[in-house]
Amino acid sequence: MNLDNILYWFNEVFSSLIFIYMLFVILVYSLMLVFAFLQLRKDRNLDKNLEGKVNLNAVYSKPVSIIVPAYNEEIGIISTVQSLLTLEYPQYEIVIVNDGSKDSTLQTVIDVFQMEPVFRTVQNQLPSAEIRGIYQSKLHYNIVLVDKENGGKADALNAGINVSRFPYFCSIDGDSILSTKSLLQVMKPIVSSNGKVIAAGGSVRIANGSEIEYGSVLKSVVPNNPIVVMQIIEYLRAFYMGRIGLSRFNLLLIISGAFSVFSKEYTIKVGGYNKNTIGEDMELVVRLHNYLLKNKIKKSIEFIPDPVCWTEAPDNLKDLKTQRRRWHQGLLSSLMLNRGMLLNPKYKQIGLISVPYFVFIELIGPIVELLGYIYVILSFVIGNIYLESALTLFVLFLIYSTVISMFSILLEAWSMGTYPRIRDSVKLLLYSLSEVFWFRPLMVVFRLQGFWYFIRGKNDWGSLTRSGLQKKTNDTL
Repeated sequence: MNLDNILYWFNEVFSSLIFIYMLFVILVYSLMLVFAFLQLRKDRNLDKNLEGKVNLNAVYSKPVSIIVPAYNEEIGIISTVQSLLTLEYPQYEIVIVNDGSKDSTLQTVIDVFQMEPVFRTVQNQLPSAEIRGIYQSKLHYNIVLVDKENGGKADALNAGINVSRFPYFCSIDGDSILSTKSLLQVMKPIVSSNGKVIAAGGSVRIANGSEIEYGSVLKSVVPNNPIVVMQIIEYLRAFYMGRIGLSRFNLLLIISGAFSVFSKEYTIKVGGYNKNTIGEDMELVVRLHNYLLKNKIKKSIEFIPDPVCWTEAPDNLKDLKTQRRRWHQGLLSSLMLNRGMLLNPKYKQIGLISVPYFVFIELIGPIVELLGYIYVILSFVIGNIYLESALTLFVLFLIYSTVISMFSILLEAWSMGTYPRIRDSVKLLLYSLSEVFWFRPLMVVFRLQGFWYFIRGKNDWGSLTRSGLQKKTNDTL
């Protein structure tokens, strides 16, 4: 067999494998879009305001502790707490956990909210670094500040759980802002299911470019920064397609650590947050599924599209690379820790559908995409018989990224209308056309770094530059 024949058969096999994989991924995502549309159409027919009023008294019996882990968050922590004070919810406490910050996070919170040292019983049910002091606000009795030695986000969350008093806790990032009805909405499935739902997560939106004042988003606007715009599209695709579709069948392995509610009882039963992984939020959800299935407990974890948490996204490539690298590293770490669930019928739909989805689509997706990009480039260079295959694969890439992204944007505009200006929706649609040419290749490179860090055993969380969300921003059209 000569070299031409070898190249021909290699091209046939290699291109066929990539085509089959891409078609499979497109099919899965298309089904998710259909399920998301059906669920959102069902929700859209409900009178949400009336439903909220009906459930307001019901949730009174389920008070919530909101835990805010903060490490060097002096810029955004005050806005976050101010937004939490505006929540429409009968009974909740705010537990700010200063995780050994090196900036003035601790003193800023003490000064603004007039905190004073108090004695508070701490239930040491989960391991955490030493607590140096506990403070309570003289202005708002429900604000508690925990000052502890640095131990990482997972450690801070465990400390917050130990200090918290209520049966459910909500974890929120120190640079995030909740809309006023978010907590009420995210608790609805927990309340209405009589405890069958033990965890729920809400949607996360990017606040960069929006008008913000005193911890409230006055006007949501799509900014001009291309890096931020592409992340908005990504978030819409992830939340309005992926998580709604997976939640419909209790297949969620991820609910955002930026905004999620958990049963404290079951969180303690599985050992709380794992301090030895950088993907602590996903790892907790996987362990909860593992525990429920092993003990044959019929509970579920849900995603609620209505509640909105606003967060600050990276606005430069350096910070974006750090964020995506650690996200993918966290995904790999969580799946490796729970690899016994993969294709294991003992874990039912989680082991046979959910874990395989995250392994074969989310985890190895960047590897296949990289091979696909290399194949397309080489085929265009070589030409001849390879050109047709390259064009076909490129069309699949367009469908995989651009078309699905556009449908997600339209689905969000139809169901929620987070960005009410028509020009914002048009901007998102136009930017989605460019995704396959620059943004997705960058994400492939950044996510592949997660593999490299994992292989090296490097659990470096990294740091992101924050400009804060406390001021109005004019980065708009």
